[in-house]
Amino acid sequence: MRRRLLAVLMVLMGAAALLLCVPLADAYARGRTEHLLLQRRSEAVRFADLADRMRTAADRAELSAEIGRYAQLYGAGVVVVDSAGATVARAGTGPAAEAATNAATDADSASGGSSSGAQARLRALTGRPTDRLPTLRPWGPRTVVLAEPVGRDERVSGAVLMAVPTEAARRDVTVRWALITAGAFGAFAAAALVAAGIARWLMRPVRDLDRAVERLTAGSLQARAVSDTGPPELRHLRRHFNTMAEAMADSIGRQRDFVADASHQLRNPLATLVLQLENVEPHIAPGPGLAEHGRALDEAERLEELLDGLLALARVESGAADLTEEDVSRAVRERVAAWTPVFRAAGVELVTADLAEGLRARALPDATGRILDAVLDNAVKFVPRGGRVEVRATRAADVSTAGAVVVRVTDDGPGVPEEQLPLLLRRFARSPDHQNVPGSGLGLAIADEIARISGGRLDVCGHEPHGLAVQLRLPAPAPV
Repeated sequence: MRRRLLAVLMVLMGAAALLLCVPLADAYARGRTEHLLLQRRSEAVRFADLADRMRTAADRAELSAEIGRYAQLYGAGVVVVDSAGATVARAGTGPAAEAATNAATDADSASGGSSSGAQARLRALTGRPTDRLPTLRPWGPRTVVLAEPVGRDERVSGAVLMAVPTEAARRDVTVRWALITAGAFGAFAAAALVAAGIARWLMRPVRDLDRAVERLTAGSLQARAVSDTGPPELRHLRRHFNTMAEAMADSIGRQRDFVADASHQLRNPLATLVLQLENVEPHIAPGPGLAEHGRALDEAERLEELLDGLLALARVESGAADLTEEDVSRAVRERVAAWTPVFRAAGVELVTADLAEGLRARALPDATGRILDAVLDNAVKFVPRGGRVEVRATRAADVSTAGAVVVRVTDDGPGVPEEQLPLLLRRFARSPDHQNVPGSGLGLAIADEIARISGGRLDVCGHEPHGLAVQLRLPAPAPV
């Protein structure tokens, strides 16, 4: 969003700079052209006055000397013509003199006065001096022609044509345009810095809120938005968000405390009940009563296991522990070694394959071991004798989660129908075909909660040709 905001501001500032600089540059070019016209027209008026007072050969010589000095000084071309268009005096060499001569000839006017020089001459012979020149720009025109009538009104007896080089004027325009461009870039750069600061000021509280929401979603109920900068509306939103987060954390905390307290408080009377049932057993005569007593004792022990699971789940959900870096390879080896005798006693083979070394992840303390305990406990209950359970630990292959660790546990047991797979990670959920298998139905739910709080996830899917696959994905450790 910050980049989009900066892009919009940059476009607007660039358009504003362009709209300011282009008219300013054009105005200076027009002003410099007008200045050149006024300068040269004053000389043309003086030459026209000399031509109007010309009566003798001495007057002609004086006029020729004046226009000659002028042409030599400014590199211009000057031609004086009479009312019939015949040349009376000429001075100058080079392109300027050629332009003045062309303007004075009848060749241009014969084609309808298409050239600016011929048009200026025709206007001057009708008593109208040149009052406008083509706007000078760095690329041209290189020479401009202006004309001044000799005499006034009905007494016009000729015209003075001047072809003036524009090199000096175009150089001034180029310098001024360069200064305007440099100023525009400087102003744009300064405005860009200001815009970047404003965008940062606007977006800092938004980014802070986004990070707080992300941490809150990940289960960190202590996450709060701490940035106290930005517009008043965003600061007001931050305060409301923190108030909401505190209320939600307080509500969830009370619920978890209630579950933990209830589970803890029920354990003592339940343990007393189990003990009393065990003490009563020797006094019950064999028969239906003894069988019912055994079933009651089993249900009491199952209830005790359920309370232990609820207490463990409440502790996991509290999220009190910080995430730490964990050696996943070592945890997998240790848990497989610990569970091997249990699987051997159940007649199930437990093996490891593709166990990479040096696998590390960022998770809750002993997250890998606790999750593997739940998964392997589930496997040893449901995989029949003679089955096989395989544990793999590798790095994630996809680029989007580079560095993540994947632990996969597969078995060749009966598996679970595909429509029942989502139920396995729910609390107290049991497959209809395994209702009589001992357990509380909280093992995989607790493992899923540990994975979620650790920033990873736990997935359950079918395994070909039959069986179940449980995959744990944990994020890579934070870079140092």
